[in-house]
Amino acid sequence: MTSTSVGLGLRREMLPELLQHVPDQIGFFEVAPENWMALGGKYAKQFKQLTEQHQFFCHGLSLSIGGPTPLDVDFVKQVKAFMDLHQIDIYSEHLSYCSGHGHLYDLMPIPFTQEAVSYIAARVKQVEDIIERPLILENVSFYAMPPGDMNEAEFVNAVVAEADCKLLLDVNNIYVNSVNHQYDASEFLAKMPTDRIAYLHVAGHYQQQQDLIIDTHGADIVDPVWTLLNDCYQQHGVFDTLLERDFNIPPIVALLPELNQIQQMQLQQSNLQIRSA
Repeated sequence: MTSTSVGLGLRREMLPELLQHVPDQIGFFEVAPENWMALGGKYAKQFKQLTEQHQFFCHGLSLSIGGPTPLDVDFVKQVKAFMDLHQIDIYSEHLSYCSGHGHLYDLMPIPFTQEAVSYIAARVKQVEDIIERPLILENVSFYAMPPGDMNEAEFVNAVVAEADCKLLLDVNNIYVNSVNHQYDASEFLAKMPTDRIAYLHVAGHYQQQQDLIIDTHGADIVDPVWTLLNDCYQQHGVFDTLLERDFNIPPIVALLPELNQIQQMQLQQSNLQIRSA
């Protein structure tokens, strides 16, 4: 896969179209293993057909890397078996938690503290020992600012440094948080560790109020997020970039303009970097 690859988050609704034809713009797919690893019958066969022909990444929902309860080792082993079966090497998860005394059905922010940094770093190494692959962590959107002795950018940097892991940089999440928590998205982006970035996410969202955005992945990408993505390529370099579309899913042909735009931005920045080298 080249440095200008564009990916698409695979949802079950997309299967009929994609089994007929995968557009050339799609260089890889991303799936939540929780949504696929228990499926059998027709869906399992269809999924296997795609994984045999295309590159896949896993982006989990349930690991709860910052959760207060012990790591669910059996679940992590199931993820490893799923990745082994489909020959998937990339596994990312959210820098958050979704379980306490039971499942919370949401991604909750972790306190921005050194204690949390060390706790997460130890759990990252535990996961990596089981899956026999690196674990990549994603910066998340959140709606209530967690307590702590550092800000979000400092926390993200501290976690990936102490865990010695890569970062899935979600550009839309930066923009969402910058509006909801009133900080400068460009300044946050500039503070992200270039050498830790593995790949990028970009998505649409729902603007509920002028100062409140809900991170739905259910709409077209807005201009400020496109601008931030371009800034990201300029500042950090061109990385594989995934389009997330989890709700209000249109026919694949309706997603091609956004996939094309990502691809064109990647190519433009790559060419600029080659000329300036």
